[in-house]
Amino acid sequence: MSPAAKRGVLIGGALAVVVIVVAAVLSLTGGASPAPAADTADTAEPGPVDPGTAARQYLTAFAAGKADDAGQVTDQPQTASAAVRDVWSVLKPHDVVTKLDKLGAPAGDRVAASYTVTWTFAPGRVWSYPAAFDVVRGPDGWHVHWAPSVLHPKLQDGQRLVVSTAASDVPAVVDRDGKAVVLAGEGGLRLADDKAFPLLRSALTSHARASSGDAFAVERVDREGKSQETLFGHAGAEPKPMTSSVSTAIQAAAQAAVDGYRGKAVLVALQPSTGDVLAVAQNSQVDNPASAFSGQYAPGSTFKIVTATAALEAGLVTVDSPMACPLTERIGTRTLSNEGFDLGTTTLQRAFARSCNTTFGKLAAQLPADALAKAATQYGLNADFELPGMRTELGRVDPSQSPDEQVEDGIGQGTVQVSPFGAAVLAATAASGRAITPQLWPDGGTKVVTAYAPPPAAVLAPLRTMLREVVTAGTATGLARSGAVFGKTGTAQFGDGAQAHGWFVGYRGDVAFSVFLEGGQDSGPAVALGAKFLAAVP
Repeated sequence: MSPAAKRGVLIGGALAVVVIVVAAVLSLTGGASPAPAADTADTAEPGPVDPGTAARQYLTAFAAGKADDAGQVTDQPQTASAAVRDVWSVLKPHDVVTKLDKLGAPAGDRVAASYTVTWTFAPGRVWSYPAAFDVVRGPDGWHVHWAPSVLHPKLQDGQRLVVSTAASDVPAVVDRDGKAVVLAGEGGLRLADDKAFPLLRSALTSHARASSGDAFAVERVDREGKSQETLFGHAGAEPKPMTSSVSTAIQAAAQAAVDGYRGKAVLVALQPSTGDVLAVAQNSQVDNPASAFSGQYAPGSTFKIVTATAALEAGLVTVDSPMACPLTERIGTRTLSNEGFDLGTTTLQRAFARSCNTTFGKLAAQLPADALAKAATQYGLNADFELPGMRTELGRVDPSQSPDEQVEDGIGQGTVQVSPFGAAVLAATAASGRAITPQLWPDGGTKVVTAYAPPPAAVLAPLRTMLREVVTAGTATGLARSGAVFGKTGTAQFGDGAQAHGWFVGYRGDVAFSVFLEGGQDSGPAVALGAKFLAAVP
């Protein structure tokens, strides 16, 4: 997840230049102060037994572009690995050579080391400079103390490296239809429409392809993409804009839909056929800027997609199987109830369309303890992806630890957790029948950390029949006039149970989307918001 920035600068006091990001932002943290305590998720492996070995191991791994190996020799392995991976992605060197110049005398648990790094980008385009870092001793050995200056002595907290070429205010990033999304000029990078793509601003302004030609400059820029200094080379000809996956029209539809809701609303839209990120929107009521991408919430009855998949795949039922749907049902030590209805004996398809808790709680109780986790994995909810400039967490579904937990998980009210982004991946998987790799750039850039395989086609076919009936004769009839929409509603209690989230997860054609209303109390407003969104989608 590595943003980079394209921007413009003045060279020689006369030439207007623009920064074009080569690949991904290099977001750097740390400083020259003594080594901080490592984050719980940023713990180093046991280090080398002496400072010289630690220094040489880091420099060797860095020169080879082995980000993970380099990071493990530092006292902040995850931060360092991400920084090394990103700087290689951004600068795209042909070759890198490092040389340890001097290892100082120990000063307590700290040894100063100096080195020279030489970047070769092309014949005649070679950048060499001296740099330094400290090697520190901890309880588990010696590690390179991570700071931005390890990469370049002038880099400070929050700064990054970008590659620039010359231009005057021109499109730097365009959407899938060729409409300008990010402009680059003397003042740096900015969104063409400041109100569009607010959640994707960093990702969109930090990832682009370098233009062709002789122009090439490496610059040090701040968090906003403003140039602090040209470190190497010079800018030149007008760059070629990079095409992103987003749709300005779909983003406008998503933003208008969430802005029209008085509570906290999030909407994520993906293209099932490609995995392209089309739009991500949330309104000003949402106080967590990461809600759409990594917020973890109980999915409520949208999780019945997973429960139904597990039951169909196990051969326990078919869509026409007779199922009991009483008003209340005691299952183990748990008593489940429906929202004021009793269907008596019905079919699985009808129970799904009406979102019968008693049916699906009992069905979940008949499954193996790991069945729901396996089915959830088939929809990507346990997958992991690194998108440049975006930090996502799709969900967390583990095998049930008790029969009671299994019952609650079966209706999305137990320990299962899903993000709006993960719910959109679920919908896109159901629509396409294949594993989705979400991407913001059609030419790639997404790193698949944990992959997944979709449910079998023989299971998805009847499941889609049930998803369609939810809209035609179930809990989402508010979308019946929005075209051939497939989906599932969900209401998920949280906290002391007095409040609930509202969900709709579904797709129409090649647009899959999730609507999440934090504390929305009911799924009805999510359905209405989905209808408003689809009415404006081209």
